[in-house]
Amino acid sequence: MAGVFEVEVDGVEHDHDHGHVHDGAQIDLSQLSPEEKWRLEHARMHAKHKGHEAMHAEMVLILIVTLVIAQLVLVQWKQRHAKSYNLVTLFQMWVVPLYFTTKLHWWRFLVTWFIFSVVTAFITFRATRKPLECTTPRLVYKWFLLLYKISYTTGIVGYSVVMFTLFGINLIFRIKPEDSMDFGVSMLFYGLYYGVLGRDFAEMCADFMASTVGFYSASGMPTKHLSDSICAVCGQPILVSVDEEGIMENTYRLSCNHVFHEFCIRGWCIVGKKQTCPYCKEKVDLKRMFSNPWERPHVMYGQLLDWLRYLVAWQPVIIGLVQGINYILGLE
Repeated sequence: MAGVFEVEVDGVEHDHDHGHVHDGAQIDLSQLSPEEKWRLEHARMHAKHKGHEAMHAEMVLILIVTLVIAQLVLVQWKQRHAKSYNLVTLFQMWVVPLYFTTKLHWWRFLVTWFIFSVVTAFITFRATRKPLECTTPRLVYKWFLLLYKISYTTGIVGYSVVMFTLFGINLIFRIKPEDSMDFGVSMLFYGLYYGVLGRDFAEMCADFMASTVGFYSASGMPTKHLSDSICAVCGQPILVSVDEEGIMENTYRLSCNHVFHEFCIRGWCIVGKKQTCPYCKEKVDLKRMFSNPWERPHVMYGQLLDWLRYLVAWQPVIIGLVQGINYILGLE
């Protein structure tokens, strides 16, 4: 059924060089193109907020003050109670996008979110069991390294598509700009979101597993003595010497002379965001450990994800708080 709306814009004719909205005009929305509908909503917005300049200035001031105060509170919370801050942030990262995507009926994201949640819940369950099965650490690191590489690749593809669209390369393949831009932004969102979420779960699992094995303690001394032939992350024997080339994986020696499986120490440092030796807590020299220059951007990418965590987990909460303040004060 076609919808007909009568639009009255305070007796003022709005001309934006593309169309006109006249006083008392009857608009049949079914006959309008998406661009014309957007122009109509744009004219309605101008009419609704006409003469509210002082009110809008107050709203901007409230937004700035709230952002500053919230940032100070979050920084102090993270410094004084890092564990509770990380847990709450992880929960926010997990459920906040779920709320908005469910409301917007983004079923593709909901399917990927459900698959990620089921697999990660199983992996986290295995990582928190005591006693820890000997195959669990490698299973956990394999999953999170796989997730890390997929999210990294997805983010790069999304960013590349966005840049190609901005430069008009999509027109060579006769792809509409809006279609290629939507695809690029979606891929970029998936890569960044699951990259952040995967790193947080990986860090939590890394702490649980290393503490269970006994060679690592988040605070205090290790509960076991580390042998030269044992990996402190997974607790399994090291079969390949540092100087030998392994068939499946190599062996790494840190600056503190402790040796680890390549797969374990990469997961510990990159995925779990650990910058110290799992045994003696000496700072790890990532530039020395990752001699391949193509692998260093992975560390830089991890730092980028730390910045995005604030935007995804806390920014919607802060904006909601600002809207609540505006509602209480009668500002719109």
